[in-house]
Amino acid sequence: MRRTTAIALFLAGAACALTLAVALDQARALPQGFSPYRKLNVLARVLTYVENNYVEHVDGQRLIYGAIKGMTEALDPHSTFLTPAQYRQMKMETQGEFGGLGIEVEVKDGWLTVIAPLEGTPAHRAGLKPGDELREIDGKSTQGIRMHEAIQAMRGPRGTRVRLTVRRPGVRKLLQFDVVRDVIKIVSVSARLLEPGLLYARLKNFQEGTDRQLQKAIKEALDKHAGKLRGLILDLRGNPGGLLDQSVRVADLFLDKGLIVRTTAKGGRVMDEEKAHSRGTLPAFPMICLINGGSASASEIVAGALQDHKRAVLMGTRSFGKGSVQTIIELSDGSGLKLTVARYFTPSGRSIQEAGIDPDIVVEERAPRTVREKGKREKDLEGHLKPTGPGATGPRRERLSLGDHQLQTAYDYLRAAEIFRLGQTP
Repeated sequence: MRRTTAIALFLAGAACALTLAVALDQARALPQGFSPYRKLNVLARVLTYVENNYVEHVDGQRLIYGAIKGMTEALDPHSTFLTPAQYRQMKMETQGEFGGLGIEVEVKDGWLTVIAPLEGTPAHRAGLKPGDELREIDGKSTQGIRMHEAIQAMRGPRGTRVRLTVRRPGVRKLLQFDVVRDVIKIVSVSARLLEPGLLYARLKNFQEGTDRQLQKAIKEALDKHAGKLRGLILDLRGNPGGLLDQSVRVADLFLDKGLIVRTTAKGGRVMDEEKAHSRGTLPAFPMICLINGGSASASEIVAGALQDHKRAVLMGTRSFGKGSVQTIIELSDGSGLKLTVARYFTPSGRSIQEAGIDPDIVVEERAPRTVREKGKREKDLEGHLKPTGPGATGPRRERLSLGDHQLQTAYDYLRAAEIFRLGQTP
């Protein structure tokens, strides 16, 4: 009886539609080597041994949850089982508000690695950077840690402190960061005019309403300039991704036709193809899209689509390279199953997984060091002639200084393109 109950509980927890009796009957009816249910006998025996012989009383639900976690974590770093509490937390995150540090992480080469700290969050203010390896959380090693364990360790009430021990590439000593947890409220889009008609828009992540926020920012800029923009810089740097449907909608704002992303399931079967629509497409203003190693998942879908359709020039450094698709299945007890079900491909058929997206123009985060020019200019010579004639004393256009090498380069490229397009200097 205990054995039957244990197996039935496992099947229910795993959302399996077959009853224990059917499963075991089929296991006995088929040759041992062909039975898909034969291993359930092993599980049932282990559960029975644990329940009857373990030195302390154990919670049956805890055993089942542990078995399911072990099953999913044997697959890949992104597949996992979420307890009811974890599943509720995950849903809060996609809606733009949750508690913690505000940091997107990934298990890479066995270590918990920062993809990107979200702008304006405790992790961002503390100085954490993409590529940082979190070697310890509150003194506990993160080597081999699973994603849900890492998230749980960094979550906590507002105002509590967590100590992170970090290995930063290029720095010999381990770094220590004491980060105070806070309620993380994310506004996914920030935008501003760099100068009249030239818009800068940064997408921090892809959550519910990101497409509407971006569309609103662009529309406001268009309204200010008679329905025309001289250019747009779309900044996806440090954007760890988010909702797949939002990435499709954002790309669709700039494309009037063609494939945006193709997802393929097991065996290469095409699971879905998302295509652009002409309705609602924004005007075809010049556009540069910034990416870096912190641009992942949904960000790479947008960047790949814009690049393949030659709608935008990609600038920066190679993106992160997460090209797998996870689906979330809510189970009957309020828990959730996060399962990798497909890979996605850009319109030209490129797989993003591991390789990432390469920019059209590579621009490193920092400007290369240059040797300062020596010597004097004409205006420095003693007794030099003063300028005369029209415009001699007129105002000069000062170059906008943005304090961000990659953004500055994107701005300069848009200005250069405008000069060539108009055939005149500003």
